[in-house]
Formats: sequence, C-alpha cells, structure tokens
Amino acid sequence: MATEEVNKPQSLPPYPELILKAIEALSEPSGSSKSAISKYIEAIYGELTDSTVLGNELNKMKESGELVFNKNNYMKADPSAPPKRGRGRPPKPKAPVPPGTVVSPPRPRGRPPKDPNAPPKSPKPKPTPGSGRPRGRPKKIPRSPTAAYPAAVSSGRPRGRPPKVKPQLTEVSVES
Repeated sequence: MATEEVNKPQSLPPYPELILKAIEALSEPSGSSKSAISKYIEAIYGELTDSTVLGNELNKMKESGELVFNKNNYMKADPSAPPKRGRGRPPKPKAPVPPGTVVSPPRPRGRPPKDPNAPPKSPKPKPTPGSGRPRGRPKKIPRSPTAAYPAAVSSGRPRGRPPKVKPQLTEVSVES
C-alpha cells in the first residue's frame, strides 16, 4: 500500500492558485507570458494534463478582473486601480427611489399577447373585384413578330451618338 501512495501523482491545486503563484514567483515587471507561466507550473508540478485549460483559466481570470492582460503578458490586477469599464456609453445614473414607494415591474418588450376573452373582430369588407385596377404587376402585352424589331429596318443613320460637329473655320484677312 505504501508504494501505491508514493507513485500517485500529486494532486494539483486549482488553476487560479497555480497561475497567481507562478506570476508572483516569476515577478517580471512587465508581466509574465502564457508560455512562461506554463513552463513554471510544469517545472514545479510536473506535466500539465491539457494546455488549453491553462489558456481558458487565464481568460476567465482576465475577464473577472483578477489579472490584467497587457502586450501579451499577464499581471496581477492593481487593487487601487478603478474597475475596467465595458464598451459603449455608460448607463445613466438612476434617481434614488424614496422609501415606501412601490416600484412597478418594467414594461415587457414586444407585442402584447391577444386577449382570449375579447370578442372577435368583424372581418374587413373585401373590395369588389370590378372596382379599380387589379392587384400586382400588370400583365405583359405580347407584340406581333413583325413589329418586334423596328430598329432592324435601315433608316440611313448609324447607331449610337452622332459625332460632334466641328465648326468650319473661315479665313479672315487682315489688311493694314
């Protein structure tokens, strides 16, 4: 039994603890990179089971504000620094509600549901089919095959825009 306990790999502490210990031990002024943190953890605790777990934990800690990510390095967050604000315009400050007032829940979004107890509405009167034009795009009127291509008949003019007409220059004699 004693040999089984010796051969067991030691259980790792939680990843956030490992990461914080590694950053403290490395104590680099510009922060520690992901590879430096993983090398430190492997040197102290042996081979990591999965390298993606470390990256996921670093991202979680970065999102929660425990770590600060700057120029591909992770640093401990400064406790005196203000919390990082999200993107976009900050929300308006809410006016304090005086005590004793009842706050109604906010109005739900979207279209309100139909009332099942309401009387049915009378259907709209449909317009008679003979009143006005029919709905939709008008039907295409077929043409006769002889009148289909009127430009095919030669009219003596070339196709396209005519050339620009240049004015004739007249000679002016200057007599002195």
